[in-house]
Amino acid sequence: MSTLELRMYKFKTKPYEHQSDALKKCWNKESFAVFAEMGTGKTKIALDNACILYNKGKINRLLVIAPKGAYMTWVENEIPVHVPDYIDKEVLAWKPSMSAKYQAQLRQFRGNGFKLKIFVMNVEALSTKKGLKNAALFLLGKSMMIVDESTTIKNPQAKRTKNILALAKETKYRRILTGSPVTKSPLDLWSQMDFLDPEILGQSSYYAFRNRYAIMLTSNAAGGTHTYQRVVRFKNLKELGEIISPHSYRILKKDCLDLPDKVYSKREVELSDEQKEAYKDMKADAITVLKGQSMTALNVLTQLIRLHQITCGHMKTDAGHTIDLKSTRIDELMQILGETTGKVIIWANYIHDIEKIEANIALSDFGAGSCCTYYGATPQDKRQACINNFQDPESPVRFFIGNTQTGGYGITLTEAATVIYYSNSYDLEKRIQSEDRAHRIGQKNKVLYIDLVAKGTVDEKIIQSLRNKVNIANEINGEELISWI
Repeated sequence: MSTLELRMYKFKTKPYEHQSDALKKCWNKESFAVFAEMGTGKTKIALDNACILYNKGKINRLLVIAPKGAYMTWVENEIPVHVPDYIDKEVLAWKPSMSAKYQAQLRQFRGNGFKLKIFVMNVEALSTKKGLKNAALFLLGKSMMIVDESTTIKNPQAKRTKNILALAKETKYRRILTGSPVTKSPLDLWSQMDFLDPEILGQSSYYAFRNRYAIMLTSNAAGGTHTYQRVVRFKNLKELGEIISPHSYRILKKDCLDLPDKVYSKREVELSDEQKEAYKDMKADAITVLKGQSMTALNVLTQLIRLHQITCGHMKTDAGHTIDLKSTRIDELMQILGETTGKVIIWANYIHDIEKIEANIALSDFGAGSCCTYYGATPQDKRQACINNFQDPESPVRFFIGNTQTGGYGITLTEAATVIYYSNSYDLEKRIQSEDRAHRIGQKNKVLYIDLVAKGTVDEKIIQSLRNKVNIANEINGEELISWI
């Protein structure tokens, strides 16, 4: 797209230079990946791209697929802010409940017309027959598909991935958006690239792709009754990066935005005697369990989660009941809160911990009105109120407490200059996403990230696992290793 053509398109919100550069490179391509870090405005790039194609008569339908925690942000915030008012548009959000009224609305919405029809669905809906059916019916026209946070389709065996890849064949224009295309391993890229164009990677199947870029080791399962293959390391990563590069545009915050720095800090906590005893017993049980069954990733992860829960200050019985353990972690958190000024985000991996943190803050001098919670059990109508109160400088709400699975996507929390990880998960995507709720356009201060870590426990293994994943992703993207935790 030439500079002249860009000037002819009347933006509703003025693009940054990096957004204009991205549009110049991708606007008329049938498939393209915008690998833009959180907070750099990738949603605006995608919406402007769609509007340009609509103006040129190339599309009249746009299907947006986004994470559950972010898809309504497209409807309520992004589309109203960035789609020009002169674009004759109609927007509809997916609702899982198929009431007669909503079905009638869907049928009317799918009807022919000159408007730009924008249908926004959560990615989970594409795991269902009704979600797939309605998406397919909507695409019967000149269409474009956008998959936001495209690592949600990285698992080629997942039903939603298979359904979304099938839909991709029915649309001419396809875009994926993410700041971190590799969150677990380079193999994450297979389905994302397959969605764009099966020809990009030049491999006939996922297994051919895996053999090209991963080194496999054959191991014996427990008892030696059968063998299985597992990935031990990766190869040809520079080549993989070079293959993807012509089909993508990389945007890093440090290169395009005058944002303050990220600063990382670690606060070590000691396990209580009760935790040490429970941790020792659980570790011994885990070793016994794993010796007696197949060493699968799921089995290992289950045992690690049990150990991690103990380091956080609780454990679950075989009957499913949660038992509180005497722990210094909550005390350390309260001390940190007492040392900070301004607003604070607190991320916790377990619902029990979120509720415990909320209760401790409520009983402290801060008071119950100083915090709000944002996780799976938070009603939809209260989530936006929580964000609004936290973002309001005059509001008494100082502490935003949530888990990264629900609150880590699609929301802005730039009033916070301190982010505390009460606990982490092994999911790099959720870590990066949640970091960037505060570190994005609108942030005026350095953002301090504090990780609570119990020395000599699974806490340290989680941090190391995240660091290794960051290093692999940087190697593929051709980026320098970053200083992190």
